[in-house]
Amino acid sequence: MPPQRKGAAARVSEDTEDLTRHPLQAILLADSFATKFRPITLERPKVLLPLVNVPMIDYTLAWLESAGVEEVFVFCCAHSKQVIEYLEKSEWILQPNFSVVTIESHNSVSAGDALRLIYERNVINGDFILISGDTVSNMSLTQVIQEHKERRKKDSNAVMTMVIKQSKLSPITHQSRLGTDELFLAIDPQTKQLLFYEEKTDNLRGIIPLDNALLGDNPSICLHNDKQDCYIDICSQEVLSLFTDNFDYQHLRRHFVKGLLVDDIMGYKIFTHEIHSSYAARIDNYRSYDTISKDIIQRWTYPFVPDVMFSGNSATHLEREGMYRASEIEQSRSARIGTFTVIGKGTRIGNNSNISNSVIGKGCSIGSNVSITGSYIWDSVTIEDGCDIRHAIICDGVVIKSGAALEPGVVLSFNVVIGQQFIVPSYSKVSLYQQPTVEDSDEELEYADNSSGTVDSSITCTMDTLNREMMSETPASQLGPGGVGHVWSICEGGHEEEWRHSVAPIPADKLAEATQSLEDDLEFLNLDGNALSTSGELKPGRNGTDSEDDDAEDSRDDSIYYEKEVEATFLRAVNENIKVPDVILEMNSLRLSYNMTSADCAGAIFYAMMKQALEIPHATAGELRKNAASIIDAWNNLLKFYSKEIDDQIEVIMKFEEMCLESVKEFSPHFSQILHILYDKDILEEDAILRWADEKKDAEESDKVFVKQSEKLIQWLREASEEED
Repeated sequence: MPPQRKGAAARVSEDTEDLTRHPLQAILLADSFATKFRPITLERPKVLLPLVNVPMIDYTLAWLESAGVEEVFVFCCAHSKQVIEYLEKSEWILQPNFSVVTIESHNSVSAGDALRLIYERNVINGDFILISGDTVSNMSLTQVIQEHKERRKKDSNAVMTMVIKQSKLSPITHQSRLGTDELFLAIDPQTKQLLFYEEKTDNLRGIIPLDNALLGDNPSICLHNDKQDCYIDICSQEVLSLFTDNFDYQHLRRHFVKGLLVDDIMGYKIFTHEIHSSYAARIDNYRSYDTISKDIIQRWTYPFVPDVMFSGNSATHLEREGMYRASEIEQSRSARIGTFTVIGKGTRIGNNSNISNSVIGKGCSIGSNVSITGSYIWDSVTIEDGCDIRHAIICDGVVIKSGAALEPGVVLSFNVVIGQQFIVPSYSKVSLYQQPTVEDSDEELEYADNSSGTVDSSITCTMDTLNREMMSETPASQLGPGGVGHVWSICEGGHEEEWRHSVAPIPADKLAEATQSLEDDLEFLNLDGNALSTSGELKPGRNGTDSEDDDAEDSRDDSIYYEKEVEATFLRAVNENIKVPDVILEMNSLRLSYNMTSADCAGAIFYAMMKQALEIPHATAGELRKNAASIIDAWNNLLKFYSKEIDDQIEVIMKFEEMCLESVKEFSPHFSQILHILYDKDILEEDAILRWADEKKDAEESDKVFVKQSEKLIQWLREASEEED
């Protein structure tokens, strides 16, 4: 029976393939080979720094296991003993069908050195995942691996597939929300082959230096500066041998990727795989640390969230409005815990203290009348009475004495003591270590510590285990009475990087300067906001219909992303009591970034306001209306700023209609009352309401629901208008 014989042959073929199949492997680089997290990384490796109270490396390993990876090789250099000891004591060692093997080196100073050493060990047997231990993702690997394997069958030169994601860039700061600089990519839209990769530099100001040969050899090229490199790569074994053959390859992107793209002799190719609904991001600086922490708390990374994934957080419970609380917490009844806040196990919080948009670690002691906003407090921190902390990172064992204050952007490394009433200036970095005189990488300094045995292998650093040669007595005046630690100086030109890469919001004066500079540039170039594009395609014979469909789809996606960004910005403004002029600067940045009109901005802000009113606890319909009235009253100047024209006001009304019909139906019965509130607050003029009503005259009955509900108000306005005439 031929069909049966054919099926049997197919099964034999599949069985043979299974026998030769290698387990899916990953190389995890536990070193960043950078200095951006100094002074913290002088004492603890970056991958073991807590991210929402869980070491960064746990997020990466948890994702790799869930994605089907069976064997992970963790390459560690800086503080390697800390990493190895942590993994040996962790539950990863006990996971079935998931092997975690460490590879230690004390003389590798780059990713290239790491991959060359792994090649020498001969442990990689097939295609593998290349990733760093500071990456958070929940994407599936099935499709990208399948695409990579299919390409390899057709073209053996297809050695790598790079994961990318949509990322809107602010034209004000030329940064993504992760604090990374502008990235220029050229991609073949048909094959998804990467043709050009260039990170923004001071010499590259929006001008992409494409080789003429690149345009001539490729009939279709898409140029992008709206993509985020997720630093997740699917690689063939050749990648390791390429690093071994070329010792100039040190950095994965600046050297290896760019080197392959310009190498015409070997003909190796890199392709891209874009994810849309999944999450993937790398912690590259303090700003991305802040952004990704918030994404975790707001559950964009599900299932890798505080109350679900990690057994160490099994006692953490999600409560209202994104507030997570662990067990054994002592909290005074007068203390207030705000939205999007995580409180670790065994922490004590005193009378009248206020904490919002922050992560508090385990075993912390927070006194009375303490204010903490947008900050990251790690384990065993003591904060005495009356302290004010805004947008700061505070490491294990720090003591902040009574009445002290941390201005935005401060980083306090392990066991630092801030004296009474002392105010730590913005963007200061304080450590028990003196600032190194030579700006080498953290790793080079730390390797020397490891080899000499002066760095403790435990994760929790104490005074006795610090390198005594880098410590000295600190003048009390430097950190106030009783203060202990060294304030690091900011090198010349470093202030610019400090505010760009800090956990603190970008200062209003910097936004104002950048906004004015952009407006001047646009005026000089005789362009308006709508002429700017974040992505373009160079393609002869372009099909107009397809282009229009693509543009429409992109526009819908932009609107969705824009509304989410506006909502997040408004929520932060509410929780942190940001003043309206400063919020307007941030909203203008978003508006320019997404090329939106003032009407779009007005509609998105009103939507965010109503969502916030809905989040405030209410038991009755009357209380919901009061919530809405209170939010409108508090933020009417913000909404007025973007609703100056009648068309903008009509957009607000139409957005409210859309909300009541689709996303926020709870407001449907209150449409006319809230419309009246907007009129009373001078946000809506009578002409806007009457024009909206007139435009509905010839509409279907289903589109007149809210006009009919507002008949009394509309009639009253018409009569008032006639009397005025």
